[in-house]
Amino acid sequence: MQNRKIIGLQKLGTQWTTESPFILTAYHKDMYPPGNEEQGVDAELLEGRDLGEDFKLKDGFRMYHGKAIPGFPVHPHKGYETVTIVLQGVVDHFDSRGSVCRYASGDVQWLTAGKGCQHSEMFPLVNKEQTNPLELFQIWLNLNQKGKKAEPEYRMFWREDIPVIENDFDGNKTTVKVIAGEMYGITALEPNMASWAKNNNHHVGIYLIHMEPGAIMTLPKVSGTINRNLYYYEGGTIQIDGAAIQANYRCKLAGDEEIVIQNGDQYSSILVLEGEPINEPVAQFGPFVMNKKEEIYATFAEYNKTKFGGWKWDRPDPVNHRDAGRFAKYPDGIIEKPGE
Repeated sequence: MQNRKIIGLQKLGTQWTTESPFILTAYHKDMYPPGNEEQGVDAELLEGRDLGEDFKLKDGFRMYHGKAIPGFPVHPHKGYETVTIVLQGVVDHFDSRGSVCRYASGDVQWLTAGKGCQHSEMFPLVNKEQTNPLELFQIWLNLNQKGKKAEPEYRMFWREDIPVIENDFDGNKTTVKVIAGEMYGITALEPNMASWAKNNNHHVGIYLIHMEPGAIMTLPKVSGTINRNLYYYEGGTIQIDGAAIQANYRCKLAGDEEIVIQNGDQYSSILVLEGEPINEPVAQFGPFVMNKKEEIYATFAEYNKTKFGGWKWDRPDPVNHRDAGRFAKYPDGIIEKPGE
């Protein structure tokens, strides 16, 4: 499909196609059972799973790289940023710089890996008497050559602080969470220092949109050089520029046009990623994203030698206490809690 505003259309699969400055978008949705005393899954429910590499949906959930607690035990990153948007559930973060945090439904973590760090992301099953639904996005935002040499940094965007736009059309509401960028004069919280999103001229936008049946909203025009992608991940049908778009499709959209989105008769959820491309070569191998193949080889050698600062925790899959609540502890020892 191709017209003035819709440049391309693609069905969503397990890996969502992204364009510079974005590297990857992963969408996780799992319905975990009640947690045991260790905030994990009871052993009898783990039978028949390929533990350590469990990416197949079975009984409504996946363990990913976790063996008792679902999630992603210690692993490295270098050369890009992860923006983790939690819609439902709980995430525990530990890293090689000594940081610890727990964030949950509505919160966003912005992590700049820069010149290299290790971290773990586990999904503790904090509810003992009821199910533990998890739904989140992890978006990889590339760094330019200078940013790839930056010190690692992370910060929390607590749900209480994230700007939200509400638009009403004949009683049918649209809400937009402005995670990065600016829309209708509403500006997102500050990203990390080395981020490509730090410079407003790069027009990086990350918007999470929820539309009631019959709602209408407009994406403003930005520039003719941005890459703009709309991921319609939940709903029935929306209309864009006269074209009917079914759920579970990606639309590549013109960046220098106003895009009117009209929702159909079901509640719809949309993720929009846009930004000026980083016009540098990309060399990627797993969790390392550099500019040249030779830099990837050097990164492996560095990681094998230094482990990016090592691992300060007594297990590869640490979690916080069940009653820890939402908090962030930074490398300097400062503890931050929502609303403080």
